[in-house]
Amino acid sequence: MSLEIRHLRALAAVVDTGTFTDAAIELHCSQAAVSRAILALETQLGTQLLSRSTRHVALTPLGERVLTRARRVLLEVRLITEEVAETTREVRVGYAWSTLGAHTGAVQRTWRAQHPESHLVFRQSNTATAGLLDGEVELAVLRTVPRDPRIETVRLGEERRVAVLANDDPLARRRALLLDDFAGKTMAVDARTGTTVSSLWPAERAPVFIPTSSLDEWLTLIADGDVYGVTSEATAAQHPRPGIAYRPLRDAPTIEVRLAWWRGAKPAVADALAQVIIAAYDEAPQLTR
Repeated sequence: MSLEIRHLRALAAVVDTGTFTDAAIELHCSQAAVSRAILALETQLGTQLLSRSTRHVALTPLGERVLTRARRVLLEVRLITEEVAETTREVRVGYAWSTLGAHTGAVQRTWRAQHPESHLVFRQSNTATAGLLDGEVELAVLRTVPRDPRIETVRLGEERRVAVLANDDPLARRRALLLDDFAGKTMAVDARTGTTVSSLWPAERAPVFIPTSSLDEWLTLIADGDVYGVTSEATAAQHPRPGIAYRPLRDAPTIEVRLAWWRGAKPAVADALAQVIIAAYDEAPQLTR
């Protein structure tokens, strides 16, 4: 027996739904068929992928790695099917915290006008590749250069950095700030997807960094006071929040925004989408200091 696409679909469905019963409903088949597919996959690979109990189904450590690759295979199969069918399709673009900031709406409208047969969908995934390596999306908007050699990118534009602080902080009374205003203070960061690194400051003036795991946690921590953040202006445009102030950083380097895809598997729409986004950034007011 050889490994088949239906085996991979069964694995993904069980993990996504949480049970064999719900996976069967999603796949429009019997629970027994799902069980046979998982067993066939495990037999073919010679290892256990799922840990089963009466109340819980979980991936084994090796199962997690297999699922990541399975999702990529399933994504490629879906894209092949859609290419052949030449029907209306979704273009799934991942992002970590913010899509394209103030440019998001303009890009969506332009894409809809130029490509009415295609639906542009942005999906949030707080991972280093914004869901690309997980097979959740075919393209991703990144604000850090990926270290993984399997990923290719193209530059879209650049964004200013802004400081993030509580509204009642004395620094919030100023219209613009400097990096040195935060020297020695406590800075909330996301090491997986964030763009705030110690090299922005001289070694002897660097803030104290504390980790966060999500945008909501990050903003909540800052709103409580005595903790600060630095982010892209896209975050300020898309995530205003009571109790939070965003202020331009006059001396901070800009953040480069890139569009990413799997090396050797560049989606047919990648160049067209990049052109639309680049035009939106080029038409924006010039960055000022």
